[in-house]
Amino acid sequence: MKVLFFGDIFGRSGRDALINKLPFFKKKYNPDFIIANGENASHGKGISQSICNDLFSAGIDVITGGNHIFDNHDVFKFIDNEKRLLRPNNYPIDTPGNGYGIYEKNQKKILVINVMGRVFMQPLDDPFESIRKILNEKKIGIDVSAIIIDIHCEATSEKMAVGHEFDGKSSLIVGTHTHIPTADSRILENGTAYISDLGMCGDYNSIIGMDKNKALERFKKKIPVKGINPSTGEATLSSVLVEVDDRTGLAKSIQQIIIGGSLKEIM
Repeated sequence: MKVLFFGDIFGRSGRDALINKLPFFKKKYNPDFIIANGENASHGKGISQSICNDLFSAGIDVITGGNHIFDNHDVFKFIDNEKRLLRPNNYPIDTPGNGYGIYEKNQKKILVINVMGRVFMQPLDDPFESIRKILNEKKIGIDVSAIIIDIHCEATSEKMAVGHEFDGKSSLIVGTHTHIPTADSRILENGTAYISDLGMCGDYNSIIGMDKNKALERFKKKIPVKGINPSTGEATLSSVLVEVDDRTGLAKSIQQIIIGGSLKEIM
């Protein structure tokens, strides 16, 4: 089974590029299951139902979230019922939405878990325990064909800690949130594919997706700056393609794919 995972979709530039380019990815890489982090898809903060519908219609199977998942209040209208949209599982227990789900595709069951880190982030519940409770109930190669974890956080050390803690118990662990693709995609020693950060689907002629001039003004003046909007130039699509062993659920290979925009392409 092949799993394709796209980094944080940022604003119109990112989501339009992803929707337009998905047919190319499907034809060239033939993925069985496609995931994207979408917490910045709506003008850089949050996501709406119409954007979700556009992404699902284009071929995205599951959308994961993070600290901006609730910034567009439209999400409260549908997140409880839309099981294909996830928010971090370690939010308080009564938070709307779901932190994980099991999805059936081509007669295979794929478990996707979304958690958020706590280093330099909101003081949420323990992400390690949040994942562990789920994995105590669901085993790769037995209960499900694959287990995929999105750890959304600032610190690469915390992402790596999650990677090593659940190495051999999951198929793929990806870091999201910083919008900068890291060069450490690999298979860990017990068979789990890992990357510290996928990067983003957005315009890199920016400051992590936002208009660079306005964002720079905020850094220089250290005062509130109005009108910081997503950059609208050509987007880069950052992702990884992972081949999962159908028998064990562990990773056989991981390939970083970066296409378009101002970053060096990797295909």
